Amino acid sequence: MMKPPIAKRIPHPHELHGDVREDDYYWLKEKENPEVIEYLEAENRYYDEVMKPLEQQTEEIYQAMVDRVPETEVDVPVQRGPYFYYSRQDKDKQYPVYARKQAAMRSQLDSTDEEITLDLNELAAGSDYLSVTAQRLTEDQKLLAYLENRDGTDRYTVFVKNLETGVLLADRIPDVFIYGSLEWDRSGKYLFYTTVDEQQRPSKLWRHELGSTGDDELLYEETDDTFSLYISKTLSKRFITVYSGSKTTSEIRLIDADEPLAEPKLVDRRREGIEYDVEDQDGDLLIMTNENAQNFQLLRAPIDNPDSRENVVPYDEHKYLQAVYPFKDVLLVAGREHGLTQLWSVKDGELAPLTWDEPIYTVGILSGQSRDANEILLSYESFLTPETTYAIDPESLEKTVIQVAPVSGSYDPSKFVQKQLFATAEDGEKIPVLLVHQKDALADGPAPTLLYAYGSYGSNSDPHFSPYRLPALEIGLVFAVAQVRGGSEMGRNWYENGKMQHKRNTFTDFIAAADYLLDEGISTRDQLAARGGSAGGLLAGAVANMAGDRFKVIIPEVPFVDVVTTMLDTSIPLTTLEWDEWGDPREPDSYFYMKSYSPYDNVEAKDYPHLYITTGLNDPRVGYFEPAKWVARLRDLKTDSNTLVMKTNMGAGHFGESGRLNQLKESAALYSFMFDKIGAKDSVKS
Repeated sequence: MMKPPIAKRIPHPHELHGDVREDDYYWLKEKENPEVIEYLEAENRYYDEVMKPLEQQTEEIYQAMVDRVPETEVDVPVQRGPYFYYSRQDKDKQYPVYARKQAAMRSQLDSTDEEITLDLNELAAGSDYLSVTAQRLTEDQKLLAYLENRDGTDRYTVFVKNLETGVLLADRIPDVFIYGSLEWDRSGKYLFYTTVDEQQRPSKLWRHELGSTGDDELLYEETDDTFSLYISKTLSKRFITVYSGSKTTSEIRLIDADEPLAEPKLVDRRREGIEYDVEDQDGDLLIMTNENAQNFQLLRAPIDNPDSRENVVPYDEHKYLQAVYPFKDVLLVAGREHGLTQLWSVKDGELAPLTWDEPIYTVGILSGQSRDANEILLSYESFLTPETTYAIDPESLEKTVIQVAPVSGSYDPSKFVQKQLFATAEDGEKIPVLLVHQKDALADGPAPTLLYAYGSYGSNSDPHFSPYRLPALEIGLVFAVAQVRGGSEMGRNWYENGKMQHKRNTFTDFIAAADYLLDEGISTRDQLAARGGSAGGLLAGAVANMAGDRFKVIIPEVPFVDVVTTMLDTSIPLTTLEWDEWGDPREPDSYFYMKSYSPYDNVEAKDYPHLYITTGLNDPRVGYFEPAKWVARLRDLKTDSNTLVMKTNMGAGHFGESGRLNQLKESAALYSFMFDKIGAKDSVKS
């Protein structure tokens, strides 16, 4: 058996606040150094060697996943003016095809010819990596602007396609941010976009006149390096919102889409700790803000006098409001209550909930809809219910099923069970834990279990259906999601109590969830696996140090594990934006608190579980060198003989491989490693 690579050690002490942190693997940050690339490639060769005995099992898992891919998947068409837009993807294709049909109503679609607007498979020909994010149509729907990237970074290029001729225009705009960065004016003559600075922070707003070869006009620059700049359109398409925001504070300007040459107008100046967002309705602004309302309240104000505000509905601290949708005939609000996503309609000055039959679920409003829609499309799913699109009547709110996402192969939801349980944290807080498994998975006692969490930025881990999870569930895996603090599943307070000086709650909540699964006989320490990615990879790394004995295997994906060093290095992309989430280690209190949980700084000479770690060479969000350094230190200090592998994607970034089949191959390898360690050795036959 090949021995794992050993990285050389070059002393590199960090000194700050009277403290010294040894960082002998700091040299791995030198991406242009051939020795660094050789080390990463040596780790990849070792990974390949370790995975070789699992090739057959990996292939079986992959084929079982592929067997769950329908021959063709078609999204529900969304009406915009004279066209219905949708995407479809064939089973043997890596990428979707975007298309439209011209029709007055949905019932005419089956007899209407398809027009392809963008075929990502054609775009990807000859390229190992392709990502297309934003797609924006002009008002007359003749031009399509889209963002394209081929190296896995957050720097995208704008292309403009004439949908009548199929020809790309000469206009090319580089260095545009990955999302929230591209909008047209109403005339289709001007494009507004945001570019990134050297740290890949979206910071400048520009106006481009279509066909112009001169310099574009800089409209606004966000100079505070803890803020990012995003743009979007209100539902009415009347305004382009220019959103400057940190993790705690926001400020919005509006551009009238009918007056593209006018200066952006400020809605409300930034005030520390105050966040807000806006929509427009019938000459008013709808303002959702946390001012005097931790879980946000909904206010109305005249567009020309945004300071004159009144409540749309009374504030309710139990309802966490997150978005407002002012359709022509109904005002809808999206948010959270009881740990679940919720939709409410505004009736007689009150929030009236839309109700659902399952105990746990995820529901939301489909993007890209028209304010004047005569049907409003909702997306609903759970662990057991495939994504289901409902059309609701704007006046009666009566729901009609439009489409249920197909599941290839046999699937009987009655053979599975999903539930919401609660673990008790060390401070007494009740932590929601969502479970899904076969009904008989626990019939013979504890079962192999995968516990997942994210727990940062207020992002939520909600129940979603995945046909690619079914092969694992069918051989008896219990899949669990811990809704730890740091997310906002239980409201804004849930987020506030899992960040900054409360960050350790995220990790101890996860450990409490693991202990609950063990104490309740759902799993055992020899059958329990943990998984988390990015900031969830930090969670996985911290838990490996704090409570690795609870788990047989831990899977940190693109993990943020060198917290202090990264948060001190403002040359690293996006670092300054993170200080409101983790703290600024230039301040002693933040420094020592972050150091107390940073996975890299807390590796010890002790036993660790099996570890399966991933990273991407071009990752702008979590530099490859963080997991590389962590792995090197773990190899030096850990005292066990458990397997430690690191897979570096040498041609991609934070989100791994592009293309669905490539992504399934990555998932199959991960599952194969995990199954081998936690005893789920039954062959996963396709």
